[in-house]
Amino acid sequence: MIKTLLALGLLAGALMPARPAAAAATWWVAPGGADTNNGASNAPLASLAAALEQWRDRAGNPSAPTAAPARIILRGGTYALTQSLSLGRAHSPSPAGALSIEAAPGEQPILSGGVRAGPWHRELGDLPRLPAAARGHIWVTAAPRRDGQVLEFRELWVNGRKAIRARQPEGESLDRLVAWDKTNHVATVPAAALRGLPPPDGLEMVVDQVWEIAVLRVATIEYQGPWARLSFKAPESRIEFQHPWPPVTVNAKYQAPFFLANALEFLDQPGEWFEDVARGKIYYWPRADEDMSRAQVFVPALETLVRIEGQPGAPVGPVRFQGLTFAHTTWLRPSQSGHVPLQVGMFMLDAKKLSPKGTPYQPKLDNVAWVGRPPAAVAVRDAGRIDFENCTFEHLASAGLDFESGTHDDLVQGCRFRDLGGNGLQLGQFSATNVETHTPWLPADENDLCQREKIVNNLIMDCGNEDWGCAGIAAGYVRSVTIAHNEIRHLPYTGISLGWGWTPRTNALRDNLVLANYVHDIGRRLGDLGGIYCLSAQPGTVIAENCIADIAPSPYVPDPNHWFYLYLDEGSSLITVRDNWCPAEKFLRNANGPGNVWTNNGPQVAAAIKSAAGLKPAFRTILSP
Repeated sequence: MIKTLLALGLLAGALMPARPAAAAATWWVAPGGADTNNGASNAPLASLAAALEQWRDRAGNPSAPTAAPARIILRGGTYALTQSLSLGRAHSPSPAGALSIEAAPGEQPILSGGVRAGPWHRELGDLPRLPAAARGHIWVTAAPRRDGQVLEFRELWVNGRKAIRARQPEGESLDRLVAWDKTNHVATVPAAALRGLPPPDGLEMVVDQVWEIAVLRVATIEYQGPWARLSFKAPESRIEFQHPWPPVTVNAKYQAPFFLANALEFLDQPGEWFEDVARGKIYYWPRADEDMSRAQVFVPALETLVRIEGQPGAPVGPVRFQGLTFAHTTWLRPSQSGHVPLQVGMFMLDAKKLSPKGTPYQPKLDNVAWVGRPPAAVAVRDAGRIDFENCTFEHLASAGLDFESGTHDDLVQGCRFRDLGGNGLQLGQFSATNVETHTPWLPADENDLCQREKIVNNLIMDCGNEDWGCAGIAAGYVRSVTIAHNEIRHLPYTGISLGWGWTPRTNALRDNLVLANYVHDIGRRLGDLGGIYCLSAQPGTVIAENCIADIAPSPYVPDPNHWFYLYLDEGSSLITVRDNWCPAEKFLRNANGPGNVWTNNGPQVAAAIKSAAGLKPAFRTILSP
């Protein structure tokens, strides 16, 4: 039998007879190893990159058994990555020789994109801008440097706990806009919120926009008695003031909430930090249980830790990741260009209101937008049978895991996603950057789809803690995807978002299954949300036997009742919704297309279905810290 050899980039496309199966080759990696070692258990390598290089070299040796499976075993400890690991066609074994990258039994290897910050000492100097309440409490260290430059970042973790970028007001509180001038692109706020700030350097306003937030870099401040008028930097200022959805509402009944961030003047509470990029200093007020002379403090430096990418028609795989932790990623686009998302974190590159309404594909459409996609710690494209088992994705600036496009038959099982700035998982195409986002997507080549993925028995929690509009699972145009027996909790917005395009027209969505998930304690920040939320025509999609509870929107939302356990939004069509337990029949069918079937949803659903939702017993150990 002839097989296509995918093991080598330099031999890609060549044909060779299959070799007989052989014993697995194994490389060991340990923090105390050396990349000059041979990778034996008693002579481990120091980096996963070196192990992958030796695997690639082995695959390129004509005398080596390329069809044999291979294992790379990582001992416990932190592996600080200075650049993203890349698995391409040169790392793609033949189907008989899957590559396994796994933790040593009972050990916890961490692939970290972070840098240690320290040593720390008490700040004894005179910082005129520091609030009086903070004096005597602040610790300081030199900011890490990369390539001779001060490393800029938006997240900081102390002993595994996320610290708070200095902000005003504190905690869960928000201020209210006074006015929102769309013509002159100016926001008016109470002057007291700014604490007499001079012209801003790095100051940001974060505006709550019903189902999303916007991060706007402040350009100027003009004080006028009790008020202050703020203008913002390009490109986000134009996009923010001309897009109609999500809305910023300021009227007699409701004033959109906001907070300000990233000024030393706001560093007035334990757990807050501020980076003075110009001076190359980090300032931190420790929490009561933190000893900064011994604390482990990480700041992020890498945006993506691992990228798995084949080519259209020539996917990477199979590869299995088992027992690894992916941690400490950065995302600096909000600091460089602002962040104005449309939905589930997909940020607008351009947007405007239509007058008159209508496009060739949606006659009543009142807005158009073009969006970009936030990054993930692990990104997969043009690959198949890429499995993640018992892995942890934590302390990340944006998304955890992303199956971007051209992926198939992948498995995510028994994993934990926690403390993420964006979506827990992203999968499927949303909209290409050059395609208007309401345009139905149906690729000519089905290999471009994300299909037959299985997202099962995972714990997904505390996502969207930077961009509140992100979800536990955000799926765009996906096909035959199974999302089952996950526990999804403690989120600012929606639990599971399935679909894209806002269209009843034929598109790539079809035959997806959302089964027996336990979604609870969500909607903590925003409104207009669902425990399970759907968009667009999806023939054959089934949403069944899920348990959805404990949705409690923030008091800052414009309509505290506009949330739903099950939410089929614009264009949703040909979807079966059955046997889902929730404490009330609070559902929304908004601008739906034809063919949806609703059967037996609400508190009357059998107790056995309710109790069976969520993690299966064999996977409940991941609920432990």
